Amino acid sequence: MEETDAQAVALGYRRDTTKVDAAKYPKHAATQSCGNCQLYQGKPKDAFGGCPLFAGKQVAVGGWCSAWVKKA
Repeated sequence: MEETDAQAVALGYRRDTTKVDAAKYPKHAATQSCGNCQLYQGKPKDAFGGCPLFAGKQVAVGGWCSAWVKKA
């Protein structure tokens, strides 16, 4: 998944959760990442995995977007 993809831009996706714009996304925390998001479909040790928000594309396990939801 490229950060410049239209859906990625709309959701503020970053491949590296530490590079999220804190001013734009004040609820973001450094501990949040795709790997611990309920929507992430990869395995914890995978570098990339699927996400239903980005159909047919892989997101980085260490990435983040504004749709992040804590994994149960």
